[in-house]
Amino acid sequence: MTNSSTLSTGLSAREMVQARMAKTLRRRHRRERNFRLAGLTSVCVALACVLLLFGSILNRGLPAFWQSTIELPLYFDPQIIKVDPAPQPLADESPAQFRERELAWRGQLARINWQRLLADSVQRLYPEEKIDLRHSRALFTRASQHEVRDLFAANPQLLGQTTDVRLLADANVDVWLRGNIDRSLPDNQQQLSAQTRELADRLKADDHIGLKFSSSLFTNSDSRSSPASAGLLGAFMGSFYMLLIVLLVAVPVGVCAAIYLEEFAPKNRWVDLIEVNINNLAAVPSIVFGLLGAALFINWFRLPMSAPLVGGLVLSLMSLPTVIIATRAALQAVPGSIRQAALAMGASNTQTVFHHVLPLALPGVLTGAILAVAQSLGETAPLLLIGMNAFVANVPASPMDQSTALSVQIFLWQGHELRNFFEARTSAAIIVLLTLMISLNAIAIYLRKRLENKWS
Repeated sequence: MTNSSTLSTGLSAREMVQARMAKTLRRRHRRERNFRLAGLTSVCVALACVLLLFGSILNRGLPAFWQSTIELPLYFDPQIIKVDPAPQPLADESPAQFRERELAWRGQLARINWQRLLADSVQRLYPEEKIDLRHSRALFTRASQHEVRDLFAANPQLLGQTTDVRLLADANVDVWLRGNIDRSLPDNQQQLSAQTRELADRLKADDHIGLKFSSSLFTNSDSRSSPASAGLLGAFMGSFYMLLIVLLVAVPVGVCAAIYLEEFAPKNRWVDLIEVNINNLAAVPSIVFGLLGAALFINWFRLPMSAPLVGGLVLSLMSLPTVIIATRAALQAVPGSIRQAALAMGASNTQTVFHHVLPLALPGVLTGAILAVAQSLGETAPLLLIGMNAFVANVPASPMDQSTALSVQIFLWQGHELRNFFEARTSAAIIVLLTLMISLNAIAIYLRKRLENKWS
């Protein structure tokens, strides 16, 4: 019977088994190949999306780091600057008396028409034609007159002299020269008058207006009266104070809580309940922590609204679960033989944890802490609920002063009424924020590798 079956098929039983095995292997290899291809495709698609996102942000944001700047000779006309000579300290007066005289002199400077001084400087560039004062004033930001005033206050000897100055052009002038405004629109739909537009084009053609690196983006705080001079310094300092509070509050508390739960806490249902709730808190939306912070720190403890102290405490509450989970994972990764060896040598449980286990787990602990801080840097929703979306023109000098944050500043700028100017500025702020976050992540990776090599 067997011989007849073999003869009919032309194959032996062994060959048939080998054929089936080969077919199964080909199918398995094909599935593995398809799986690897699908994984590679997914990675490529994800990288393409990331590159597309970063490319779009860079394409929109990088031009904002350069801004239209006016360079012209400025004549400090004595007919306009009618002030007393700058006060000098007298031998028989106290510092308070000299300060009083200096304030009175600066009050005289505040009453001078510095805009007229700027307009006259533009007029001197083209003496052959009469330029309306209103049109030349529109070229400069409102902060320009304060810069000229401060320049004269620092050097009163400039009276009657001419010096070259570099001032930011108005935001409307900047977007006009960049081509972000449709030049074919009628005059009633333009943000600048026809004479101002013509004057701006002429100054650019004569190299009196050009694109210069915008240091004001990093040295100034936000401004409503002079949008062209709005910067990120106030928001940066607010974020700095908040992250400092997160480092001082969330990291120590989270690490200590994780050490207790992992190494010292008894294994019972109450500890299990706490662990479950910690894991649940890590998944709670950040806006809930904002509501908690507003109710707890502002309404109950009466802390000032929009202060970095409140923002830092709210972000600390939000970061605690992340720090605890990361620290516990790092402690669990330490081999149990380390603990057994330390205990066998006579070390106490506390000595075992702090002298042997914790140093070995330090790379993971630091990584989790830095990642939690980086996550806090990008949070916006909880900060909006504690009032940090208010306009703040001053740079905070302490965590108790009113401030905003980088993420909130991006939120405010993207909704600004002067959209054609702040669209690029918003992308520039995103670049700054992403740079800080990537730097923090890079520090976490570096510390992890450095400490791992140390203990390997």
